[in-house]
Amino acid sequence: MKQISMLNGEPIKSIVKFALPIMASSLLQYNYTLVDNILVGRYVSTDALAAVGGVGSINSFIIGAALGLTSGFTIPVAQAFGAKNQEKINRYAGSSMTVSFLLGLLLVVIAHIISTPLLKLIGTPDEILGLSAAYVNILYFAIPFQMLSNNFTAISRAVGESRKPLLYFIISIFVNFVLDLLFITVFHWSVEGAALATLISHITASVLTGNYILRHNESVHISKENLKPDIKTAFAQLKLGIPVSLQFTVTSIGSMFLQSAVNSFGTATIAGFTAAGRVENLANIPLSGLSVGTQTFVGQNYGAGNYDRIVKSVRKIFILNILLSFILSGALLSVGMPIVRLFMTEPDEEVLFAAHKYLIATAECFSLVAVLFVLRNTLQGLGFTYANAVAGAGELIGRISIALIFTPLIGFNAVCYAAPAAWLLADIPLAIIYLKKQKKFKALARAEENKKRAIYPTKTD
Repeated sequence: MKQISMLNGEPIKSIVKFALPIMASSLLQYNYTLVDNILVGRYVSTDALAAVGGVGSINSFIIGAALGLTSGFTIPVAQAFGAKNQEKINRYAGSSMTVSFLLGLLLVVIAHIISTPLLKLIGTPDEILGLSAAYVNILYFAIPFQMLSNNFTAISRAVGESRKPLLYFIISIFVNFVLDLLFITVFHWSVEGAALATLISHITASVLTGNYILRHNESVHISKENLKPDIKTAFAQLKLGIPVSLQFTVTSIGSMFLQSAVNSFGTATIAGFTAAGRVENLANIPLSGLSVGTQTFVGQNYGAGNYDRIVKSVRKIFILNILLSFILSGALLSVGMPIVRLFMTEPDEEVLFAAHKYLIATAECFSLVAVLFVLRNTLQGLGFTYANAVAGAGELIGRISIALIFTPLIGFNAVCYAAPAAWLLADIPLAIIYLKKQKKFKALARAEENKKRAIYPTKTD
């Protein structure tokens, strides 16, 4: 399949064309939890929906940290592709696979040890604690396979191929949907059935994406030698991956504080918060997809030394993402609640009230997350992943402040504005860091242009 060039041609057209399959893949990944939530909410109980939704912050803490590592691992692959260095492409891709799987196995053990204590720590109501624990104890066996499929997909995108992973996610989400129906509505396995269906679908995705990268991708040629652990290469990748992972971890700690505040309002509010959060995640997909495409674009052009192209293109993506956020805000207000109602067979006014408040607050401030996605992924593509950790600290401060200070004073209204507060506090340091890097790139671009003029003087010179 033809790969999309990020080094030549109209940048926005290339990024959008590259990002569309990413958006579709993200939509399918999102459906892993969406299908679980809808079927559990409609065919099991509201308590079961609250149990599955109530583990979201803990899942982000454990699984998000794992997937953050793999996102950082493949940054050198994109830069090597831009520099046309085949040896580095193979070496970094092979190393990322090995390290991802080994770390995944370690995280399975850690996750099973800490999950139940964390559920108790965030104040999970007793009536849903057993259901939540049962769900995650099966779900966390999927971590190594999630890390592998995420890694294989990131490698494919780093070398300009975003369409093949989409095909494999279509297959895996179909597997998830069929098994969810079978396990929940036929076998009546409750939340355990939902978790098992997700586990099997993640295994399916990792096998399919792995087969493509190892046997069929034209730009990556991984030998057994490349798969052997190499301390120097692994350390270089961990240096990039750990800050991204820290960003997920720190953000998730803030989310756990916030979830603890939500839990104090009872099961119905938890269910409303969960359902509205799923709708918000759905609206995030176009913004996130464009930004991930920007990361690949920036990484390849940074490797090729196209500094001026990076600066001009990122400016255009900023404008595009902000305009898109206005459209999505309208969508949240107009179709958000009908989607929330899909999670229930019988409308519960308390659940709907909580969801409606959350969606209004999110829609009002959605441009803040559009800025966050572009800044974070641009700096990540450049290899400045420490900025992710800084942004994560800003998000942590925002969520903890809301949970500990404002929620006791204002109530659930404060919870609804926790995410916008976190986005704003992440945007500020990222903007400062990016503007400094932009100034440097403009100087490098001018120096490169002057060098070309000295070698190839024009007639007017």
